[in-house]
Amino acid sequence: MKALHALGLRGAAAQLAAGTVTSEALVTACAERIHALEPRVMAWQAFDRAGVLEAARAADHDLAASRGAAAADPAAALPWAERGFLYGVPVGVKDIIDVAGYPTGMGSERYASHQPAGSAELVQRMAASGALVMGKTVTTEFAFMQPSRTTNPWNPAHSPGGSSSGSAAAVACGMVPAAIGTQTNGSVIRPAAFCGVVGFKPDRDLISTAGVLAFSPTFDQPGVFARSVADAGLLASWLTRRTGVLGHQIIPARTAPRLAAVRTALWDRVQTAQAQRFAADIELLRAAGAAVDEVELPRAFDDVWKVHRLIMLREAAQLARPMRTMHRDALSDTLNRALDEGEAISDSAYGDAMKARQALLSAFERFLDRGYGAVITVPAAGEAPHGLDSTGDPAFCTPWTLLCTPAITLPTGLGPKGLPLGLQVVGRRGESNYLLAAAAWCEAQLPFKALVAREPA
Repeated sequence: MKALHALGLRGAAAQLAAGTVTSEALVTACAERIHALEPRVMAWQAFDRAGVLEAARAADHDLAASRGAAAADPAAALPWAERGFLYGVPVGVKDIIDVAGYPTGMGSERYASHQPAGSAELVQRMAASGALVMGKTVTTEFAFMQPSRTTNPWNPAHSPGGSSSGSAAAVACGMVPAAIGTQTNGSVIRPAAFCGVVGFKPDRDLISTAGVLAFSPTFDQPGVFARSVADAGLLASWLTRRTGVLGHQIIPARTAPRLAAVRTALWDRVQTAQAQRFAADIELLRAAGAAVDEVELPRAFDDVWKVHRLIMLREAAQLARPMRTMHRDALSDTLNRALDEGEAISDSAYGDAMKARQALLSAFERFLDRGYGAVITVPAAGEAPHGLDSTGDPAFCTPWTLLCTPAITLPTGLGPKGLPLGLQVVGRRGESNYLLAAAAWCEAQLPFKALVAREPA
């Protein structure tokens, strides 16, 4: 039997619903994992073992009552198969997202004791599934580029990525089966790639940002971390503001997708091992039946990084102005320099960037209209960087964040340093469900053994 801490989201929920595992036992196994690995990985900003165990016992009581009702009346059974409930399953939450009873520290010592009035809307929706908040995961300072204390669970001498560093690391090493993060540039896809897990951001407006730290409202977007595409889709489905837009059951596409393999204008930054992994993934997908065309994006996409940075930093600077008036000295030099850059962006330059973004949205739609179901590309330049003074380069996430399209990254292999490499799959706006189905098809052709699955039995 698989160790409890290694259970995925769906597997844990199914066993809890069936009564073969208790929430208390699952949470205890994850808590023991945290106790054993946290001194090295440092993924958690706040973890209340006693509180989450109390919540687990309450979930066990509800599950037992549901099974008793089902015995008397099968129509009253907990509808796991149809609705994907997550009763009693623990989930980590990035520490820029409000959770009642926990501080929202946002990676800043000055705000370490900041108490929100209540939980963010997405946390309330997660709670409706029956899932439990395991704790708050570490974030970089205000979800920007200043590295956090979290290390990569594959090798603590390497970065876990950012800004959702704690969420990615916690899922990778079995501290929790899934976690929530956010992305404004590359903060879901990049750490997921570096830590060897699945990272998924659905369409921009499917998950509410109410109760989530705002950095750049045009781009801020919650996403999820899990150890399979189906698990990521299941958790994301509960977080959506429009119930039913994302399906709880993720089934691989029945027919092999037609994919556009793109390398973008910054391909010279890609490390040799990642380029070779991408080429190998393309051939594996072709061998399985996918039509994969290696094509270039329109030349207009050469400007995506400039356009994204203009919009992001201008919006961030405006939002941060009141705080910096009082507490500029409390911010890192990295963040202050970026916000100073944002302050210098004129109204006209910002307006031009927004117009350029709109043109790129239309250009990408026309690109996909050539008959492509999705784009495949790299999620990062290569393996996680050595050292903890950088979160890595987000450039291979930036175009898809700018477009607010759904995107997901799959771990597909290991590089020469023994660290994960991956494949990013990007869909059309409004087609998050198809993206998940296509990604699940790709995942089946590109099996990857997760970190927890590589440990001795």
